[in-house]
Amino acid sequence: MLAETRDGAARILSLAHDLEVKLPGTKAAFRIGVLRQSKVAIIAGAVANLDPAEARAAEALVLDRAGRLTPGGLRAAIARAVLEVAPDKARKRREDAQQDARVQRWREDSGNAALMGRELPPAEVLAADQRITWWAWQLKKAGLEGDMDVLRARAYLDLLLGKDSRPAVAPAADQDSEDREPASSTSSTDDGSHGDDSGPHGEGGAWPSEPGGDADDPGDYEPGEPGDGEPGSDVDDPGDRGFQAPHPAGPHVPPTAGVLPAGFAGHINLTTPLAALLGLAERPGELSGLGPVDPALARDLAGAAARNPKTTWCLTVTDEHGHAIGHGCARPAPRSRGPAQPARPGPPGGHDPPGGPGDGPPPRFTFTGSGNHGPPGGYGSWRLSTGIPGQPDLIITVDPIAQDTCDHRFEARGHDPGVKLRHLAQIRHATCTAPTCRRPAQQCDFEHNIPYEAGGRSCLCNGGPTCRHDHRLKQNPRWKAEQITPGTFRRTAPSGRQYTTEPTRYPI
Repeated sequence: MLAETRDGAARILSLAHDLEVKLPGTKAAFRIGVLRQSKVAIIAGAVANLDPAEARAAEALVLDRAGRLTPGGLRAAIARAVLEVAPDKARKRREDAQQDARVQRWREDSGNAALMGRELPPAEVLAADQRITWWAWQLKKAGLEGDMDVLRARAYLDLLLGKDSRPAVAPAADQDSEDREPASSTSSTDDGSHGDDSGPHGEGGAWPSEPGGDADDPGDYEPGEPGDGEPGSDVDDPGDRGFQAPHPAGPHVPPTAGVLPAGFAGHINLTTPLAALLGLAERPGELSGLGPVDPALARDLAGAAARNPKTTWCLTVTDEHGHAIGHGCARPAPRSRGPAQPARPGPPGGHDPPGGPGDGPPPRFTFTGSGNHGPPGGYGSWRLSTGIPGQPDLIITVDPIAQDTCDHRFEARGHDPGVKLRHLAQIRHATCTAPTCRRPAQQCDFEHNIPYEAGGRSCLCNGGPTCRHDHRLKQNPRWKAEQITPGTFRRTAPSGRQYTTEPTRYPI
C-alpha cells in the first residue's frame, strides 16, 4: 500500500471487501488461479451497486465460463447478468451516470493527443458514430489515404471542426483528355459510401446484402478506450475556406451540412427479447457497439429505430442457453385493398431524430401469427407491427439455424456463400469463431472448415465467420481446426491444448 496513491489503495481495499462479502465464487476462482486479478476487478466493478444477494446471483451466471472469456467478453457477460438480476438498479445507474457526462483530453505516450466523450446518451452516440463512418467513406471515396481507423479519426475531427479534408483535384481545363478520362471513370464506378458499403448490414430487402469491406466497427471498443464524440455545429460556411476545386466524390458538400439524418437507422444490431419489446417482461437487450443494455433503454432505442423507415428488422429464436436456432428478416406485408393510412408528417427533410420530444406517439409493437406456417422445419411466419401511422406491417418468416445437425437446406452450389447463408452464419456466431477473437462477424470471411477444393460443403455445417488473422493461423499445419457440430468449433494448439467456441449467447 505504501507505493499506492490514495485512490489506488481505496480500490484495492474495496476489491478485497467485495470478494469477502459479495463474491465468494469469484474469490474461490481467484485463489485457485482460474481468474486473474484484472478479471476479478471486472466482475466486482459490474456488481458495485448490487447488494450481496444480487451480486452472488449475477456472479453465478458467468462463473462457469469466466475463465475462458476475454476481458471484453467477460465485461459483456457480467453486465448482462447484472441487467437480468437487477434491471431497475442498472437503469438508475445509467441515468445517474449521465450527470457525469464529460469530454476528456490527454497526451498520448507517442506525443499525439486523445479526445474522448464519456457517459453520453446511447442513441446520440450511435447517430454520431454513423455520421463519422459516413463521412469517413466520403473521404475514402475522394482518395484520401489511410485505413478506416485513420479515416474515421479524420472524419471525427472534420465533424467537430467543420472542416472538409477531401483532397481537391486540379481544374479539368488544365488537363488533356487522356488525363481526364481515367479520373472520370474512377469517380463514376466508386460507390464506397452507398449501398452495401454504407454499413455492415446493407440497406433494404428481406435479407441484408453482402457485407462491405469496412474494417472498422465500434463493437470492439472497450470502456476506457478513445470513443466517439458528438458531431459539431450544423452550420458550415464553405465561403470561409476560399475556393476549392471540385472533388472526385461529386459536388462539394461539407460534413455538417445535414445530408445525413440526425437520427440513426437500425443498421446496427439491437437485440432485445420479444417479451421486453412488447412490454411483457423486464429483460436486457444487446446493442452491437455498446454491449448489454437495460430493458428500458432497449425499448427506447427500438422505438427510435422504428421511426426511421430505413431500419431493417430481424427476428432470432433462441434455445434455453440463448443460442440462435431460428432467424428471419422482415419484408413489408402485402398491401391491403382498404384505404391507406395517411403518413405521419415528419420534420423537414423527412428525418426523425432519435427519440426526442415532438416525435409523435411512441411505437406500439405487436407480434402475431401471419396465418402462414412458414418453411418446413422452421418456426413459422409472423406479422410485426410498429404501430406507427403510415408504416406497413412486416412479415417475418423464420428459418432454422443448424446447431447440432444440418439438413443442408442453405448450402451454396459454389465456393462463395449466398447472402442468406452468410447472414445465418453471422447470426449463429456474431463474432469470429476463433477462441478469444471478438471481431464482429460482419468484418469476417465465411471460411470453410474443410476447404471447398477438398470437397467441403459451402454450408452451415462446414463454415462460419473467421477473421483474416485467424484464417491464416488455421492454415498453419501446427494448428488443427474442427467443426465438431454445425455450431461448435474447436481449435487445437501446437501444445495440444484445445479451445472450444460455442455459438453466441443472445439475451433470453
